[in-house]
Amino acid sequence: MEPIKTISGVAIPLVRDDVDTDRLIPIRFLRKPLSAGYGNFLLADDRFDENGREKADFVFNHPQYRGGTILVSGKNFGCGSAREGAVYAVRDYGIRAVVASGFSDIFRMNCCWNGVLPVTLPESAIRELWDQLNAEPGAKITVDLEQQTVTAPKGNRYTFEIDKSVKERLMAGLDDVGVTQQFQDRIDAFEKAYVTGMPWIAQPEA
Repeated sequence: MEPIKTISGVAIPLVRDDVDTDRLIPIRFLRKPLSAGYGNFLLADDRFDENGREKADFVFNHPQYRGGTILVSGKNFGCGSAREGAVYAVRDYGIRAVVASGFSDIFRMNCCWNGVLPVTLPESAIRELWDQLNAEPGAKITVDLEQQTVTAPKGNRYTFEIDKSVKERLMAGLDDVGVTQQFQDRIDAFEKAYVTGMPWIAQPEA
């Protein structure tokens, strides 16, 4: 997992509350392998019409927002089912941080374990960000995980809270496997002692 320290990039204003996981990635796409590119399916029913053509009026399809790496949305983001594919779609699209006024708990933690930084700000701050991003399409914001701040296009700076252990893992780029591998020496020592003490369980060499 790629470490996250500071993310600075084009921010996409998704001016909505209650964006659920079925909206983020409709269930029909979850039958596909990850190699199909889940970013292609992010918000598919909003981005494309029934013939697969882009909807010109949807924010993701505006030229100024293409390549955006930060998403700014409303309250209760990622509600609905616990499907982890919703986070896969967000991450595969290239979004490294989602800034919202609230998240479902499961979606928020799925973000943390898959290299997407969830940032919670007050609704008033979100509205200010929306106003600035809509007034200047393609504007950039900066999310500094180490300082726990979000800097708006006009320089407004907002602070956010994050669990200390989650912050450390994201900054180090550690998923569950990576955390476990930090103790590899102790795991190897345990396995060696285990087999030495009970040699009859050891598998015979080929």
